[in-house]
Amino acid sequence: MSIISFFQSNPPAFILAAGMIGLIVGSFLNVVIHRLPIMMEQEWKAQCQELLELECAQKEEAEPINLSSPRSRCPHCGHTITALENIPILSYMLQGGKCRGCGKKISIRYPLIEILTGLLTAIVAWRFGFGWAAFGGILFTWAMIALSGIDLDTQLLPDSITLPFLWLGIGFNLFGIYTDLESSIIGAMAGYLSLWSVYWLFKLLTGKEGMGFGDFKLLALIGAWLGWQVLPLTIILSSLAGALIGIFLILFKSHGREQPIPFGPYLAIAGWIALCWGSEITQAYLRTLH
Repeated sequence: MSIISFFQSNPPAFILAAGMIGLIVGSFLNVVIHRLPIMMEQEWKAQCQELLELECAQKEEAEPINLSSPRSRCPHCGHTITALENIPILSYMLQGGKCRGCGKKISIRYPLIEILTGLLTAIVAWRFGFGWAAFGGILFTWAMIALSGIDLDTQLLPDSITLPFLWLGIGFNLFGIYTDLESSIIGAMAGYLSLWSVYWLFKLLTGKEGMGFGDFKLLALIGAWLGWQVLPLTIILSSLAGALIGIFLILFKSHGREQPIPFGPYLAIAGWIALCWGSEITQAYLRTLH
């Protein structure tokens, strides 16, 4: 029996395997969330130096960094993280949440992202079953987690993630995996232009920028994957989540009124919900109107 036949005939095994892979990928997503903004900043600085024609002696020397090198290390003491110290969740628990080099606490966010990635990956596997829809949905899920983490940290939504995944969504829908191709293309266009229009209307009325251009591209990505039909649901869910969480943060004084709140994570949450249960939610709402 081939591995494909095995997973097709054993959904629980597929869900378990997907969840385990998700845990491993969650560890990698921690690296992406931490390093990609640094890589972007280094690239911007290099471009500015080249544009301003700075002399080599004036250029700021920075350690080259990418997603594979240098090896992960403790930000406090520089202790290099070994393979045994990088096992998802287990290493954190065995080390008591502390660095083996200096004993300083390791952020709880690292195992939380690993758990979240494993759990959401397993849910997508359960929701779609073994096949291309699950494979694409899992990739979509990983992208949403990475984008959310980066936006929370830096208020950036990197084009290096959003644009390739936008085209990937259209590619999946060439074969009608989630929606038809026409709905996918219109979804990408409508997703971008809807928030772009809100942005300029808000700016004309208030003179302020209400959101970043990365949010436009993220909603375009969601539209490309799921079609224009899910955009109203996505906007409603993301706005509701953003309003509730924003009010909570302000009331408990953990977030200043003038401090901007990244909108990307709420779009990502709404997009993921729409991926898994968008049609059911929409149909349930339409039934209430009759």
